[in-house]
Amino acid sequence: MQTVVISDALKEQLPEFMLAVCQFKADVFRNEELSGYIKELEQSINLKYELKDVLTIPKIKAARDGYKTLGKDPSRYRLACESLLRRIVKGNPLYRINNVVDIGNILSIKTNRSVAVLDHDQIKGDVLIRIGTDEIYEGIGRGRINIEHIPTYSDEIGAFGTPTSDTPRTMITDDTNHILLFIISFNGKKDLEQDINLCFELYKQFANAKEFNYYIVE
Repeated sequence: MQTVVISDALKEQLPEFMLAVCQFKADVFRNEELSGYIKELEQSINLKYELKDVLTIPKIKAARDGYKTLGKDPSRYRLACESLLRRIVKGNPLYRINNVVDIGNILSIKTNRSVAVLDHDQIKGDVLIRIGTDEIYEGIGRGRINIEHIPTYSDEIGAFGTPTSDTPRTMITDDTNHILLFIISFNGKKDLEQDINLCFELYKQFANAKEFNYYIVE
């Protein structure tokens, strides 16, 4: 399995930062059953939350506090999980990409954590999760992003992901079949095993997932 470690500097500032690392094979395709699932999820979120409530969700608040501790404004550089929830609460449907990416968005919404869904074969060598620096970084569909002072996932080539946005290099395409997935926690290990189980269930149901392996990096 891919070796993933958290830098000492990041752990020193955010002792409760950790993540679940999941690897599995999956099929990328359009899934009509998934469309119905997403519509039901959007309806349930609209009934449950108003916009002001999103910031008070404990796991999202912990993540925002983590950004502040590192010196980043979480309202300017929103975490992906918060952005997804805000989009739905505002009455906008989720973007639909493909089943593997869409399931990652579902997982993020249901766990209230940022989830990175990555093409394993585009990642070179082991992964270090570190504090971002003033470096060139392009977010998917967002152009250049300043990732200084936020947790950053990097390999031998360079940075490829953050809890705010991942990069085109490691994004899921129709040719992807080997998935590396991160579930990011800013508040410790609580519920991570449950989140991993949900991950496997969703990808097995909607993407024919197999050869599922995982571990938690503390």
